[in-house]
Amino acid sequence: MKALVLSGGAGTRLRPITHTSAKQLVPVANKPVLFYGLEAIAEAGITDVGIIVGDTAPEIREAVGDGSALGIDVTYIPQDEPRGLAHAVLIARDFLGDDDFVMYLGDNFIVGGIAGLVEEFRTERPEAQILLTKVPNPTAFGVAELDAEGRVASLEEKPKEPKSDLALVGVYLFTPAVHEAVRSIEPSWRGELEITHAIQWLIDHQHDVRSTTISGYWKDTGNVTDMLEVNRSVLETLKPSTEGTVDASSEIIGRVRIEAGARVTSSRIVGPVIIGADSVISDAYVGPFTSVSEGCRIEDSEIEYSIVLRGASVSGVRRVEASLIGRDVEVTPAPRNPSAHRLVLGDHSKVQISS
Repeated sequence: MKALVLSGGAGTRLRPITHTSAKQLVPVANKPVLFYGLEAIAEAGITDVGIIVGDTAPEIREAVGDGSALGIDVTYIPQDEPRGLAHAVLIARDFLGDDDFVMYLGDNFIVGGIAGLVEEFRTERPEAQILLTKVPNPTAFGVAELDAEGRVASLEEKPKEPKSDLALVGVYLFTPAVHEAVRSIEPSWRGELEITHAIQWLIDHQHDVRSTTISGYWKDTGNVTDMLEVNRSVLETLKPSTEGTVDASSEIIGRVRIEAGARVTSSRIVGPVIIGADSVISDAYVGPFTSVSEGCRIEDSEIEYSIVLRGASVSGVRRVEASLIGRDVEVTPAPRNPSAHRLVLGDHSKVQISS
């Protein structure tokens, strides 16, 4: 069995971060989101992995390499532009051959992995198996309608009037039967080859399509709110350790991991928190559910429920919360006089300013 991992999207909902970084590489608890999916695939016993890449291919290749560090063997499959999930299956035909495969969206996060789902598929071997979960906003997802016996009756991509609240989670399992399906469908109104249409084709042609509804934790990390929530969830399982240095005037409370080379002086850290290698925390408060990446500086400031990326600094700021701070960003106080705000913001940014 093989795996097909999609890692080519533009990440428009995470701009401006994704103007300069692949959305799948934004870190959660100081590890790229993509790595959690690749580790879940390896834990399920799948080692032959194809990764669909687009404009951010060089960055994905640099981060993942040949996959050996994650226990997998990676083949990169270029996609000229995002053309839909079914298009990804279409262009991966040579890699997939006649093997069964799991398709995993690289920016999705599932607590508990997929080993049980893969084992169930290997045992029962329907033509397709989809993962579903109840969501409050089904118009934002592919939605499944089940019949009275719980079988998949129909699928619709981002419906204006959903027939259920069951959304497709970004994990799909297929036999080679799906290849005929993706060749047989037409682009949707979005101009994309939708995987929901391919699965519907299988249903319409009397193929065995099954679903598993999960009640566990799942997130599509496509926006800042969900990214922070996934970060919170991962930090809940953090094992505390101190490999860096903490001076006698600092206070460490709860589950806190301080990585090698990090220095904490005259500060208070309340976990769960992770402080990356070679970062400096000085005269600061770092509150729960905060991930500080490597080489950062938090000085004379307060921050909590946030993600701080590599090389960023927060200095002299009274309070920062629920924030995603990009690489090499500098956050400092605004001048008190004159009363004005001085901003340099990337395209599609959102800023909240006290009046």
